[in-house]
Amino acid sequence: MGRGVGSSAYPNQTPDDDCQIMKEKPMKQPIANAPHEKTHIVPKRSKFASNLRQVKKEWQLYSLLVLPVIYLLLFKYIPMMGNVIAFRRYAPGGSVFGEEWVGMRYIEMFIQSSKFWEVFMNNIMLGSVTLLVGFPAPIILALLLNELRSKRFKKFVQSTSYLPHFLSIVIVSGMIFQITAEDGPINAIIRFFGGETILFMQQADWFLPIYVLSDLWQTVGWGTILYLAALTGIDESLYEAAKIDGANKWKQTLHITLPGITPIIVVLLTLNIGKFMQVGFEKVLLLYNPLIFETADVISTYLFRVGLQSGNFSYATAIGLFEALIGLVLVFSANYLSKKITGASLW
Repeated sequence: MGRGVGSSAYPNQTPDDDCQIMKEKPMKQPIANAPHEKTHIVPKRSKFASNLRQVKKEWQLYSLLVLPVIYLLLFKYIPMMGNVIAFRRYAPGGSVFGEEWVGMRYIEMFIQSSKFWEVFMNNIMLGSVTLLVGFPAPIILALLLNELRSKRFKKFVQSTSYLPHFLSIVIVSGMIFQITAEDGPINAIIRFFGGETILFMQQADWFLPIYVLSDLWQTVGWGTILYLAALTGIDESLYEAAKIDGANKWKQTLHITLPGITPIIVVLLTLNIGKFMQVGFEKVLLLYNPLIFETADVISTYLFRVGLQSGNFSYATAIGLFEALIGLVLVFSANYLSKKITGASLW
């Protein structure tokens, strides 16, 4: 008769005897007792050596950084050494770093001057309204374009909104003067409906809306392209799953689209806040005149007028340094708040 599946190999032994035999049977020697083979320990590379090796390997790609780095060094970083004259009395023809240490004198002069609060509040007003109107506009336009089904119309809107970005500030300022002129198209429409001619560029109250709307027209297309590029990175399967769950377009936008582009929103918002105090020096300088100084004169134009045109370079440097420090504080504050609230930040 054949042995059963669970029977012992020895008829007179029980299963317990089999277990005892297995315990007493010598086990195979572990691999650890085998003769040791020679092992080569690879020395750990330093981070610098690893980065250097990567640069050598991809030198063609890294060579593209040469000109931008030279530009930054020559025109951004090296000139920062000149900020020392904000604390020293500088005279043209003298030492580059000034003749006499005066400390915070020039910054105190600016803060105590009669024009300080006027130019400072104009700066805050222009920067705030430009940010509140100009920042969300490209996000809204990008979301609307993303929902369009007609590719031709989508490309047309993208192109027409992006074209003003290529126009120089001088051309845009000239167009503003022509459009708002006494015999310009806007006044022609006003007269057509029985209104009176408005001298837009000679009335201080009109400068803020003209500046903000012209800035929006010129920059909205550029921002829209950035957000549209970010929208392409959102996984389409998320929208499909949301449709299956019964989510409408509004809920998809709130719970999928906006969270998907939050990182790029945070980056651009932080950068825009960093430029908050700069406003738009070139455009303001080209558009303003003594009749509208009340609302148009900002820190940068005041710096240009009383600092550079008058030859008071130390005073101008102190004003510029004051403006830059405020911008730096705003950037760090915006980055900190963004990291706490949304979890996304620049660093």
